[in-house]
Amino acid sequence: MTLPRTVADVLADHVVFEVACVDRMYCNVYVSKLQFAAGLLGYVQRQLGLPIASTAPLGKITDGFSAAMRRFARDQQVPWVDFVKGQRKDEVMHQHLAGFDREEGVLFIGRAQEKTALFRTERRRDAHGDSYPWIVKTTGVVNHFYVYAVDAEFGPFFLKFCSYFPYNAKLCVNGHEWAKRQATKAGIAFTALDNGFATIEDPAALQAICDRLGPGQIDGLLRKWLAILPHPFTPADREAGYRYDISILQAEFSLTQVLDKPVSGRVFFEHVIRDNLDAGRPDRIGLVFGRRLMTKGPRCTPGRFRTRVITEGVTPSLYIDYKHTAIKQYHKEGRALRTETTINDTRDFGIGKRLTNLPALREVGFSANRRLLGVQRLSHNPIRAADAFTAVHHPIITADGHRIAGLRLGDARAHALLQALLVFRLLPNGFLNRALRALLAGLLGKPEITAGQMTYDLRRLRTHGLITRIPASHRYRVTNTGLHHAMLLNHIQTRLLRPGLAQLTDPDPPRPTRLRDAARAYQQALDQLTQEAGFAA
Repeated sequence: MTLPRTVADVLADHVVFEVACVDRMYCNVYVSKLQFAAGLLGYVQRQLGLPIASTAPLGKITDGFSAAMRRFARDQQVPWVDFVKGQRKDEVMHQHLAGFDREEGVLFIGRAQEKTALFRTERRRDAHGDSYPWIVKTTGVVNHFYVYAVDAEFGPFFLKFCSYFPYNAKLCVNGHEWAKRQATKAGIAFTALDNGFATIEDPAALQAICDRLGPGQIDGLLRKWLAILPHPFTPADREAGYRYDISILQAEFSLTQVLDKPVSGRVFFEHVIRDNLDAGRPDRIGLVFGRRLMTKGPRCTPGRFRTRVITEGVTPSLYIDYKHTAIKQYHKEGRALRTETTINDTRDFGIGKRLTNLPALREVGFSANRRLLGVQRLSHNPIRAADAFTAVHHPIITADGHRIAGLRLGDARAHALLQALLVFRLLPNGFLNRALRALLAGLLGKPEITAGQMTYDLRRLRTHGLITRIPASHRYRVTNTGLHHAMLLNHIQTRLLRPGLAQLTDPDPPRPTRLRDAARAYQQALDQLTQEAGFAA
Protein backbone atom coordinates (compact mmCIF):
# COMPACT_ATOMS: atom_id res chain seq x y z
CA MET A 1 0.00 0.00 0.00
CA THR A 2 1.35 3.43 -1.00
CA LEU A 3 0.93 6.02 1.73
CA PRO A 4 0.47 9.69 0.85
CA ARG A 5 3.45 11.90 1.53
CA THR A 6 2.14 15.35 0.67
CA VAL A 7 -1.06 17.36 0.35
CA ALA A 8 -0.98 16.88 -3.41
CA ASP A 9 -0.71 13.09 -3.03
CA VAL A 10 -3.87 12.93 -0.93
CA LEU A 11 -5.93 15.35 -3.00
CA ALA A 12 -4.96 13.70 -6.26
CA ASP A 13 -5.03 10.01 -5.37
CA HIS A 14 -6.82 9.35 -2.07
CA VAL A 15 -10.05 11.41 -2.06
CA VAL A 16 -13.15 9.28 -2.73
CA PHE A 17 -15.55 12.24 -2.95
CA GLU A 18 -15.91 15.74 -1.54
CA VAL A 19 -18.74 18.09 -0.64
CA ALA A 20 -18.75 21.80 0.19
CA CYS A 21 -21.60 22.84 2.46
CA VAL A 22 -22.67 25.52 4.91
CA ASP A 23 -22.14 23.92 8.30
CA ARG A 24 -23.29 25.58 11.53
CA MET A 25 -24.92 29.01 11.34
CA TYR A 26 -25.56 31.11 14.44
CA CYS A 27 -27.88 34.04 13.72
CA ASN A 28 -29.14 37.07 15.61
CA VAL A 29 -32.93 37.40 15.63
CA TYR A 30 -34.05 40.90 16.51
CA VAL A 31 -36.53 43.70 15.88
CA SER A 32 -34.43 46.41 14.24
CA LYS A 33 -36.64 49.26 15.48
CA LEU A 34 -36.06 48.29 19.11
CA GLN A 35 -32.25 48.19 19.28
CA PHE A 36 -31.86 51.78 20.49
CA ALA A 37 -33.46 53.94 23.18
CA ALA A 38 -35.44 56.15 20.79
CA GLY A 39 -37.04 53.04 19.27
CA LEU A 40 -38.06 51.78 22.69
CA LEU A 41 -39.57 55.18 23.49
CA GLY A 42 -41.58 55.06 20.28
CA TYR A 43 -42.85 51.57 21.12
CA VAL A 44 -43.94 52.61 24.61
CA GLN A 45 -45.68 55.75 23.44
CA ARG A 46 -47.22 54.62 20.14
CA GLN A 47 -47.86 50.90 20.65
CA LEU A 48 -48.62 50.89 24.37
CA GLY A 49 -50.17 54.36 24.37
CA LEU A 50 -48.23 55.56 27.41
CA PRO A 51 -46.86 59.11 27.67
CA ILE A 52 -43.91 58.39 29.95
CA ALA A 53 -40.42 57.26 28.96
CA SER A 54 -40.12 54.21 31.20
CA THR A 55 -39.40 50.51 30.88
CA ALA A 56 -41.72 49.67 33.79
CA PRO A 57 -44.75 48.93 31.50
CA LEU A 58 -42.66 46.33 29.70
CA GLY A 59 -42.62 44.20 32.86
CA LYS A 60 -46.15 42.99 32.10
CA ILE A 61 -45.03 41.83 28.64
CA THR A 62 -42.04 40.01 30.16
CA ASP A 63 -44.25 38.29 32.75
CA GLY A 64 -46.79 37.32 30.10
CA PHE A 65 -44.07 35.95 27.81
CA SER A 66 -42.55 33.83 30.60
CA ALA A 67 -45.99 32.50 31.58
CA ALA A 68 -46.80 31.68 27.94
CA MET A 69 -43.57 29.70 27.60
CA ARG A 70 -44.39 27.70 30.75
CA ARG A 71 -47.95 27.13 29.54
CA PHE A 72 -46.74 25.94 26.12
CA ALA A 73 -44.43 23.38 27.76
CA ARG A 74 -47.25 22.13 29.97
CA ASP A 75 -49.92 21.95 27.24
CA GLN A 76 -47.63 20.30 24.70
CA GLN A 77 -46.06 17.99 27.30
CA VAL A 78 -42.61 19.31 26.51
CA PRO A 79 -39.91 18.65 29.15
CA TRP A 80 -38.69 21.71 31.06
CA VAL A 81 -34.99 21.90 32.01
CA ASP A 82 -33.41 24.44 34.36
CA PHE A 83 -29.76 24.51 33.28
CA VAL A 84 -27.17 24.57 36.03
CA LYS A 85 -23.81 26.31 35.84
CA GLY A 86 -21.32 24.36 33.72
CA GLN A 87 -23.94 22.07 32.19
CA ARG A 88 -23.37 21.43 28.45
CA LYS A 89 -26.61 22.20 26.64
CA ASP A 90 -25.71 20.10 23.58
CA GLU A 91 -25.34 17.01 25.75
CA VAL A 92 -28.84 17.56 27.17
CA MET A 93 -30.12 17.94 23.60
CA HIS A 94 -28.56 14.64 22.49
CA GLN A 95 -30.10 12.86 25.49
CA HIS A 96 -33.58 14.03 24.49
CA LEU A 97 -32.92 13.46 20.77
CA ALA A 98 -32.03 9.80 21.37
CA GLY A 99 -35.64 8.96 22.31
CA PHE A 100 -37.36 11.27 19.81
CA ASP A 101 -39.34 9.32 17.19
CA ARG A 102 -41.39 12.01 15.42
CA GLU A 103 -40.61 13.87 12.19
CA GLU A 104 -40.62 17.20 13.97
CA GLY A 105 -41.47 18.78 17.28
CA VAL A 106 -40.01 20.43 20.38
CA LEU A 107 -37.49 18.29 22.27
CA PHE A 108 -37.41 20.39 25.45
CA ILE A 109 -37.33 23.97 26.71
CA GLY A 110 -34.41 25.03 28.87
CA ARG A 111 -34.01 28.08 31.08
CA ALA A 112 -30.66 29.68 31.90
CA GLN A 113 -29.56 33.00 33.35
CA GLU A 114 -27.12 34.84 31.09
CA LYS A 115 -25.68 38.32 30.77
CA THR A 116 -27.15 40.35 27.93
CA ALA A 117 -27.73 43.91 26.72
CA LEU A 118 -31.02 45.47 27.80
CA PHE A 119 -32.72 48.79 28.65
CA ARG A 120 -33.37 50.25 32.09
CA THR A 121 -34.96 53.44 33.40
CA GLU A 122 -32.95 55.72 35.64
CA ARG A 123 -33.99 58.94 37.39
CA ARG A 124 -32.29 62.13 36.29
CA ARG A 125 -32.72 65.77 37.39
CA ASP A 126 -33.06 68.82 35.22
CA ALA A 127 -31.63 72.31 35.83
CA HIS A 128 -34.41 73.08 38.33
CA GLY A 129 -33.80 69.95 40.38
CA ASP A 130 -36.93 68.17 39.16
CA SER A 131 -36.55 64.43 38.50
CA TYR A 132 -37.56 62.71 35.26
CA PRO A 133 -37.21 59.15 33.86
CA TRP A 134 -34.51 58.44 31.27
CA ILE A 135 -34.00 55.23 29.29
CA VAL A 136 -30.42 53.94 29.09
CA LYS A 137 -28.88 50.87 27.51
CA THR A 138 -27.01 48.63 29.93
CA THR A 139 -26.38 44.96 30.68
CA GLY A 140 -27.90 42.54 33.13
CA VAL A 141 -28.20 38.85 34.01
CA VAL A 142 -31.69 37.68 33.02
CA ASN A 143 -33.56 34.52 32.07
CA HIS A 144 -33.18 33.06 28.59
CA PHE A 145 -35.42 30.35 27.14
CA TYR A 146 -33.73 27.71 24.98
CA VAL A 147 -36.18 25.95 22.67
CA TYR A 148 -34.54 22.80 21.27
CA ALA A 149 -36.57 21.31 18.45
CA VAL A 150 -36.47 19.08 15.36
CA ASP A 151 -37.72 20.44 12.05
CA ALA A 152 -38.81 18.27 9.14
CA GLU A 153 -36.56 20.24 6.77
CA PHE A 154 -33.63 21.28 9.00
CA GLY A 155 -33.45 18.56 11.61
CA PRO A 156 -32.20 19.55 15.10
CA PHE A 157 -31.92 23.30 15.81
CA PHE A 158 -32.44 25.68 18.69
CA LEU A 159 -34.01 29.09 19.15
CA LYS A 160 -32.98 31.05 22.25
CA PHE A 161 -35.19 33.93 23.45
CA CYS A 162 -34.19 36.62 25.93
CA SER A 163 -37.07 37.11 28.36
CA TYR A 164 -36.42 40.89 28.70
CA PHE A 165 -37.10 43.73 26.30
CA PRO A 166 -36.28 43.99 23.40
CA TYR A 167 -36.63 40.18 23.44
CA ASN A 168 -33.76 39.42 21.08
CA ALA A 169 -33.20 35.81 20.12
CA LYS A 170 -30.55 33.54 18.62
CA LEU A 171 -31.15 30.89 15.96
CA CYS A 172 -28.71 28.01 15.41
CA VAL A 173 -29.02 25.63 12.43
CA ASN A 174 -26.75 23.12 10.71
CA GLY A 175 -26.53 23.03 6.93
CA HIS A 176 -25.37 19.41 6.81
CA GLU A 177 -28.47 18.28 8.72
CA TRP A 178 -30.61 20.19 6.23
CA ALA A 179 -28.76 18.53 3.33
CA LYS A 180 -29.29 15.06 4.84
CA ARG A 181 -33.05 15.54 4.89
CA GLN A 182 -33.12 16.92 1.37
CA ALA A 183 -31.04 13.96 0.14
CA THR A 184 -33.44 11.54 1.84
CA LYS A 185 -36.41 13.23 0.16
CA ALA A 186 -34.64 13.04 -3.21
CA GLY A 187 -34.01 9.30 -2.75
CA ILE A 188 -30.19 9.64 -2.64
CA ALA A 189 -28.67 6.90 -0.49
CA PHE A 190 -25.96 7.92 1.99
CA THR A 191 -24.38 7.08 5.33
CA ALA A 192 -23.76 9.83 7.86
CA LEU A 193 -20.41 10.99 9.23
CA ASP A 194 -21.48 12.91 12.34
CA ASN A 195 -22.73 16.19 10.80
CA GLY A 196 -21.47 15.15 7.36
CA PHE A 197 -21.48 12.32 4.85
CA ALA A 198 -19.31 9.18 4.95
CA THR A 199 -20.65 7.68 1.71
CA ILE A 200 -22.99 9.05 -0.94
CA GLU A 201 -24.67 7.45 -3.92
CA ASP A 202 -24.54 10.58 -6.12
CA PRO A 203 -21.96 13.20 -5.04
CA ALA A 204 -22.92 15.65 -7.80
CA ALA A 205 -26.59 15.61 -6.77
CA LEU A 206 -25.61 16.10 -3.13
CA GLN A 207 -23.45 19.11 -4.02
CA ALA A 208 -26.38 20.60 -5.96
CA ILE A 209 -28.53 20.20 -2.83
CA CYS A 210 -25.93 21.91 -0.61
CA ASP A 211 -25.69 24.79 -3.08
CA ARG A 212 -29.44 25.48 -2.66
CA LEU A 213 -29.27 26.37 1.02
CA GLY A 214 -29.67 30.13 1.29
CA PRO A 215 -31.45 32.99 3.08
CA GLY A 216 -34.91 31.89 1.93
CA GLN A 217 -34.74 28.50 3.65
CA ILE A 218 -33.36 29.89 6.92
CA ASP A 219 -35.88 32.74 7.04
CA GLY A 220 -38.67 30.27 6.30
CA LEU A 221 -37.59 28.12 9.26
CA LEU A 222 -37.74 31.12 11.61
CA ARG A 223 -41.18 32.27 10.41
CA LYS A 224 -42.57 28.74 10.71
CA TRP A 225 -41.51 28.30 14.34
CA LEU A 226 -42.39 31.85 15.40
CA ALA A 227 -45.95 30.90 14.43
CA ILE A 228 -45.73 27.75 16.60
CA LEU A 229 -43.90 29.01 19.68
CA PRO A 230 -44.96 31.77 22.08
CA HIS A 231 -43.12 35.06 21.71
CA PRO A 232 -43.75 38.54 23.12
CA PHE A 233 -44.94 40.43 20.02
CA THR A 234 -48.63 40.48 19.19
CA PRO A 235 -50.24 40.57 15.73
CA ALA A 236 -50.83 44.31 16.26
CA ASP A 237 -47.11 44.77 16.90
CA ARG A 238 -46.25 42.94 13.70
CA GLU A 239 -48.77 45.01 11.74
CA ALA A 240 -46.97 48.12 13.01
CA GLY A 241 -43.63 46.81 11.69
CA TYR A 242 -42.25 45.25 14.87
CA ARG A 243 -41.17 42.02 13.18
CA TYR A 244 -38.16 39.84 13.81
CA ASP A 245 -35.30 40.12 11.35
CA ILE A 246 -32.16 37.96 10.98
CA SER A 247 -28.46 38.80 10.82
CA ILE A 248 -25.42 36.53 10.70
CA LEU A 249 -23.53 36.25 13.97
CA GLN A 250 -21.33 33.31 13.00
CA ALA A 251 -21.15 31.16 9.87
CA GLU A 252 -19.11 28.04 9.16
CA PHE A 253 -18.28 26.97 5.60
CA SER A 254 -16.82 23.50 5.31
CA LEU A 255 -15.18 21.34 2.67
CA THR A 256 -15.26 17.64 3.56
CA GLN A 257 -13.00 15.34 1.54
CA VAL A 258 -13.65 11.68 2.34
CA LEU A 259 -10.46 9.60 2.11
CA ASP A 260 -10.06 6.04 0.89
CA LYS A 261 -8.30 4.59 3.96
CA PRO A 262 -8.04 5.80 7.57
CA VAL A 263 -4.29 5.13 7.68
CA SER A 264 -3.75 7.33 4.64
CA GLY A 265 -5.58 10.17 6.35
CA ARG A 266 -3.58 9.87 9.55
CA VAL A 267 -0.24 9.89 7.80
CA PHE A 268 -1.36 12.74 5.57
CA PHE A 269 -2.57 14.91 8.41
CA GLU A 270 0.63 14.53 10.33
CA HIS A 271 2.42 15.92 7.26
CA VAL A 272 -0.08 18.79 7.07
CA ILE A 273 0.66 19.74 10.68
CA ARG A 274 4.42 19.48 10.20
CA ASP A 275 4.59 21.37 6.90
CA ASN A 276 2.13 24.19 7.57
CA LEU A 277 3.13 25.76 10.88
CA ASP A 278 3.83 29.00 8.97
CA ALA A 279 0.42 29.12 7.27
CA GLY A 280 -0.77 31.92 9.56
CA ARG A 281 1.97 34.37 8.57
CA PRO A 282 0.59 37.59 7.04
CA ASP A 283 2.11 36.90 3.62
CA ARG A 284 0.57 33.43 3.43
CA ILE A 285 -2.79 34.14 5.06
CA GLY A 286 -3.16 36.98 2.55
CA LEU A 287 -2.99 34.37 -0.21
CA VAL A 288 -5.67 32.26 1.49
CA PHE A 289 -8.18 35.13 1.66
CA GLY A 290 -7.04 36.93 -1.49
CA ARG A 291 -6.43 40.15 0.47
CA ARG A 292 -3.39 42.33 1.01
CA LEU A 293 -2.36 42.60 4.65
CA MET A 294 -0.53 45.63 6.00
CA THR A 295 1.81 44.74 8.89
CA LYS A 296 3.32 48.20 9.45
CA GLY A 297 2.26 51.81 9.43
CA PRO A 298 -0.84 53.65 10.60
CA ARG A 299 -3.18 51.55 8.42
CA CYS A 300 -1.91 48.11 9.41
CA THR A 301 -4.44 45.27 9.28
CA PRO A 302 -5.88 44.58 12.77
CA GLY A 303 -5.88 41.16 14.36
CA ARG A 304 -3.47 38.38 15.22
CA PHE A 305 -2.14 36.26 12.37
CA ARG A 306 -1.03 32.94 13.75
CA THR A 307 -1.08 29.18 13.36
CA ARG A 308 -2.13 26.96 16.25
CA VAL A 309 -1.99 23.19 16.61
CA ILE A 310 -4.49 21.89 19.17
CA THR A 311 -4.56 18.21 20.10
CA GLU A 312 -7.60 16.57 21.66
CA GLY A 313 -6.70 13.00 22.59
CA VAL A 314 -4.67 11.74 19.64
CA THR A 315 -6.33 13.88 16.96
CA PRO A 316 -4.54 17.14 16.12
CA SER A 317 -6.23 20.16 14.51
CA LEU A 318 -4.63 23.01 12.60
CA TYR A 319 -6.05 26.51 13.29
CA ILE A 320 -5.21 29.61 11.26
CA ASP A 321 -6.45 33.01 12.49
CA TYR A 322 -7.27 36.07 10.39
CA LYS A 323 -8.94 39.04 12.14
CA HIS A 324 -12.18 37.55 13.57
CA THR A 325 -12.05 34.57 11.21
CA ALA A 326 -10.49 31.15 11.78
CA ILE A 327 -9.78 28.24 9.45
CA LYS A 328 -9.75 24.85 11.09
CA GLN A 329 -8.38 21.73 9.43
CA TYR A 330 -8.70 18.32 11.04
CA HIS A 331 -9.10 14.60 10.43
CA LYS A 332 -12.82 13.97 10.94
CA GLU A 333 -13.56 10.67 12.70
CA GLY A 334 -10.61 9.04 10.93
CA ARG A 335 -12.46 9.15 7.62
CA ALA A 336 -12.24 12.58 6.06
CA LEU A 337 -10.23 15.76 5.80
CA ARG A 338 -12.40 18.65 6.99
CA THR A 339 -11.33 22.20 6.07
CA GLU A 340 -13.65 24.71 7.73
CA THR A 341 -13.70 28.51 7.61
CA THR A 342 -15.58 30.17 10.48
CA ILE A 343 -16.47 33.83 9.98
CA ASN A 344 -17.37 35.69 13.18
CA ASP A 345 -17.59 39.20 11.73
CA THR A 346 -18.78 39.66 8.16
CA ARG A 347 -17.37 43.20 8.08
CA ASP A 348 -13.85 41.75 8.02
CA PHE A 349 -14.57 41.25 4.31
CA GLY A 350 -16.63 44.37 3.66
CA ILE A 351 -19.92 42.41 3.76
CA GLY A 352 -23.02 43.37 5.74
CA LYS A 353 -24.48 41.25 8.53
CA ARG A 354 -28.02 40.83 7.16
CA LEU A 355 -28.99 37.30 6.18
CA THR A 356 -29.41 38.44 2.57
CA ASN A 357 -25.59 38.68 2.41
CA LEU A 358 -25.17 34.92 2.88
CA PRO A 359 -24.40 34.23 -0.85
CA ALA A 360 -21.52 36.74 -0.80
CA LEU A 361 -20.24 35.26 2.46
CA ARG A 362 -20.38 31.76 0.97
CA GLU A 363 -18.00 32.85 -1.77
CA VAL A 364 -15.49 34.09 0.82
CA GLY A 365 -15.71 30.98 3.02
CA PHE A 366 -15.56 28.34 0.31
CA SER A 367 -12.83 30.21 -1.59
CA ALA A 368 -10.72 30.39 1.59
CA ASN A 369 -10.96 26.62 2.01
CA ARG A 370 -9.83 26.00 -1.56
CA ARG A 371 -7.10 28.62 -1.39
CA LEU A 372 -5.66 27.09 1.78
CA LEU A 373 -5.44 23.68 0.14
CA GLY A 374 -3.90 25.31 -2.92
CA VAL A 375 -1.23 27.06 -0.82
CA GLN A 376 -0.50 23.79 0.98
CA ARG A 377 -0.31 21.88 -2.28
CA LEU A 378 2.10 24.33 -3.92
CA SER A 379 4.28 25.26 -0.97
CA HIS A 380 4.93 21.85 0.59
CA ASN A 381 5.36 19.35 -2.22
CA PRO A 382 9.11 18.79 -2.62
CA ILE A 383 8.84 15.23 -3.95
CA ARG A 384 6.45 16.05 -6.77
CA ALA A 385 8.33 19.25 -7.53
CA ALA A 386 11.57 17.32 -7.94
CA ASP A 387 9.83 14.80 -10.21
CA ALA A 388 8.31 17.57 -12.33
CA PHE A 389 11.67 19.35 -12.65
CA THR A 390 13.40 16.12 -13.63
CA ALA A 391 10.69 15.24 -16.16
CA VAL A 392 11.37 18.44 -18.15
CA HIS A 393 15.11 19.01 -17.68
CA HIS A 394 16.51 15.48 -17.76
CA PRO A 395 16.68 13.20 -20.82
CA ILE A 396 13.95 10.59 -21.34
CA ILE A 397 14.58 7.09 -22.66
CA THR A 398 11.57 5.95 -24.72
CA ALA A 399 10.17 2.44 -24.80
CA ASP A 400 12.06 1.69 -28.05
CA GLY A 401 15.36 2.81 -26.50
CA HIS A 402 15.65 6.28 -28.05
CA ARG A 403 17.09 9.05 -25.91
CA ILE A 404 15.14 12.33 -25.95
CA ALA A 405 17.16 15.27 -24.61
CA GLY A 406 15.80 17.45 -21.83
CA LEU A 407 15.32 21.21 -21.89
CA ARG A 408 18.17 22.25 -19.60
CA LEU A 409 17.85 25.42 -17.53
CA GLY A 410 20.23 28.05 -18.95
CA ASP A 411 20.41 26.50 -22.43
CA ALA A 412 19.71 29.22 -25.02
CA ARG A 413 17.80 26.94 -27.39
CA ALA A 414 15.63 25.48 -24.59
CA HIS A 415 14.94 29.00 -23.31
CA ALA A 416 13.85 30.13 -26.80
CA LEU A 417 11.50 27.15 -27.10
CA LEU A 418 9.87 28.00 -23.75
CA GLN A 419 9.46 31.62 -24.86
CA ALA A 420 7.76 30.42 -28.03
CA LEU A 421 5.30 28.31 -26.03
CA LEU A 422 4.01 31.44 -24.26
CA VAL A 423 3.20 33.01 -27.63
CA PHE A 424 1.53 29.92 -29.13
CA ARG A 425 -0.59 29.27 -26.03
CA LEU A 426 -2.74 32.20 -27.13
CA LEU A 427 -3.68 30.51 -30.46
CA PRO A 428 -7.02 28.66 -30.11
CA ASN A 429 -6.31 26.42 -33.13
CA GLY A 430 -2.73 25.61 -32.20
CA PHE A 431 0.39 26.22 -34.31
CA LEU A 432 2.21 24.68 -37.28
CA ASN A 433 5.79 23.51 -37.67
CA ARG A 434 6.67 26.42 -39.93
CA ALA A 435 5.33 29.00 -37.46
CA LEU A 436 7.56 27.65 -34.69
CA ARG A 437 10.56 27.56 -37.08
CA ALA A 438 10.14 31.22 -37.98
CA LEU A 439 9.66 32.38 -34.38
CA LEU A 440 12.52 30.27 -33.02
CA ALA A 441 14.92 31.59 -35.67
CA GLY A 442 14.12 35.15 -34.64
CA LEU A 443 14.58 34.41 -30.93
CA LEU A 444 17.97 32.76 -31.54
CA GLY A 445 19.15 35.38 -34.04
CA LYS A 446 19.63 32.83 -36.83
CA PRO A 447 18.61 33.18 -40.48
CA GLU A 448 16.63 29.95 -40.33
CA ILE A 449 16.10 26.64 -38.53
CA THR A 450 16.42 23.48 -40.60
CA ALA A 451 13.55 21.01 -40.91
CA GLY A 452 15.60 18.34 -39.11
CA GLN A 453 16.32 20.65 -36.17
CA MET A 454 12.64 21.58 -35.96
CA THR A 455 11.52 17.94 -35.96
CA TYR A 456 14.01 17.26 -33.16
CA ASP A 457 12.67 20.16 -31.06
CA LEU A 458 9.03 19.23 -31.63
CA ARG A 459 9.77 15.69 -30.52
CA ARG A 460 11.44 17.00 -27.36
CA LEU A 461 8.47 19.18 -26.51
CA ARG A 462 5.95 16.37 -27.16
CA THR A 463 7.85 13.71 -25.21
CA HIS A 464 8.20 15.97 -22.18
CA GLY A 465 4.46 16.73 -22.25
CA LEU A 466 4.78 20.44 -23.06
CA ILE A 467 2.82 20.25 -26.32
CA THR A 468 0.38 17.77 -27.83
CA ARG A 469 -0.56 17.09 -31.44
CA ILE A 470 -4.12 17.92 -32.49
CA PRO A 471 -5.66 14.68 -33.89
CA ALA A 472 -5.99 14.39 -37.68
CA SER A 473 -3.90 17.52 -38.29
CA HIS A 474 -0.34 18.83 -38.44
CA ARG A 475 -0.99 21.40 -35.75
CA TYR A 476 0.18 21.39 -32.13
CA ARG A 477 -1.31 22.82 -28.94
CA VAL A 478 0.51 23.95 -25.77
CA THR A 479 -0.55 21.87 -22.74
CA ASN A 480 -1.23 23.25 -19.25
CA THR A 481 2.05 21.69 -18.12
CA GLY A 482 3.83 23.45 -20.97
CA LEU A 483 2.29 26.80 -20.06
CA HIS A 484 3.15 26.55 -16.35
CA HIS A 485 6.74 25.42 -16.97
CA ALA A 486 7.29 28.08 -19.63
CA MET A 487 5.97 30.88 -17.39
CA LEU A 488 8.03 29.88 -14.35
CA LEU A 489 11.30 29.06 -16.12
CA ASN A 490 11.19 32.16 -18.32
CA HIS A 491 10.77 34.33 -15.22
CA ILE A 492 13.68 32.55 -13.51
CA GLN A 493 15.90 32.97 -16.57
CA THR A 494 15.11 36.59 -17.44
CA ARG A 495 14.33 38.13 -14.05
CA LEU A 496 16.49 36.15 -11.64
CA LEU A 497 19.49 34.37 -13.17
CA ARG A 498 20.61 36.95 -15.71
CA PRO A 499 20.21 40.09 -13.52
CA GLY A 500 21.68 38.26 -10.51
CA LEU A 501 24.75 36.99 -12.34
CA ALA A 502 25.26 40.39 -13.92
CA GLN A 503 25.34 42.03 -10.50
CA LEU A 504 27.77 39.45 -9.13
CA THR A 505 30.20 39.33 -12.07
CA ASP A 506 30.30 42.94 -13.31
CA PRO A 507 33.78 44.24 -12.26
CA ASP A 508 32.68 47.87 -12.46
CA PRO A 509 28.96 48.16 -11.70
CA PRO A 510 27.33 51.58 -12.29
CA ARG A 511 25.94 51.61 -8.73
CA PRO A 512 26.11 49.42 -5.61
CA THR A 513 23.57 46.59 -5.37
CA ARG A 514 22.29 44.72 -2.32
CA LEU A 515 23.16 41.34 -3.85
CA ARG A 516 26.75 42.35 -4.60
CA ASP A 517 27.17 43.91 -1.14
CA ALA A 518 25.79 40.77 0.49
CA ALA A 519 28.14 38.55 -1.54
CA ARG A 520 31.13 40.70 -0.62
CA ALA A 521 30.17 40.69 3.08
CA TYR A 522 29.75 36.93 3.03
CA GLN A 523 33.15 36.45 1.39
CA GLN A 524 34.83 38.75 3.92
CA ALA A 525 33.20 36.89 6.84
CA LEU A 526 34.32 33.55 5.38
CA ASP A 527 37.91 34.83 4.91
CA GLN A 528 38.00 36.10 8.49
CA LEU A 529 36.70 32.79 9.86
CA THR A 530 39.34 30.92 7.83
CA GLN A 531 42.13 33.10 9.23
CA GLU A 532 40.88 32.72 12.80
CA ALA A 533 40.85 28.95 12.39
CA GLY A 534 44.48 28.99 11.22
CA PHE A 535 43.75 27.66 7.73
CA ALA A 536 44.88 30.79 5.87
CA ALA A 537 48.32 30.73 4.18
